[in-house]
Amino acid sequence: MARRPANTASGVDDRLLAEATRLFAKQGFDRTSVQEIVEAAGVTKGAMYHYFGSKDDLLHEIYARVLRDQTDRLEKFAASEAPAPDRVRAAAADVVVTTIENLDDFRIFTQSMHQLSPAKQRSVRAERRKYHERFRSLVEEGQRDGDFRTDVPADLVVDYFFGSVHHLGVWYRRNGRLSPSQIADHYADLLLTSLKESQ
Repeated sequence: MARRPANTASGVDDRLLAEATRLFAKQGFDRTSVQEIVEAAGVTKGAMYHYFGSKDDLLHEIYARVLRDQTDRLEKFAASEAPAPDRVRAAAADVVVTTIENLDDFRIFTQSMHQLSPAKQRSVRAERRKYHERFRSLVEEGQRDGDFRTDVPADLVVDYFFGSVHHLGVWYRRNGRLSPSQIADHYADLLLTSLKESQ
């Protein structure tokens, strides 16, 4: 399992992750060497191995740090006393915005995840599943309270929504007509509309 980098005043771990992300995006995970990463970050291999046990650990952490942040944010929405529809909408919009903000990380990981060890792949899938299950629990809460339709299983609704979120890496362009927040609002509105009882 990847070591979680410690917060340090020097920011060595952040520089390594930033340069690894840039190089993986530019030339691919398999064509980027550890030597290139440490040279770009201005550190020694010894310094890198203090924070990351391998190049695999760097790749794992690129995605894991984003997922940790999204999970923390989801928990804050879930803990709110707002009605379930408001919390679902806020969480849906947030995951779209944070995905767009970290799109290079998601693209890199999607393209290279198969190169991780089976254990790391299982770890990532487990953490992502926990996020989806927490999101699903908000939808189920709305169903129990009578705010959402119950004829469609919550897990299908969530899978459908996150399929669209994961597809952002295919079509989103930073110079596009819509801002990240506008896209997030549309995605959230579509989700809430799909959860309402048909008239």
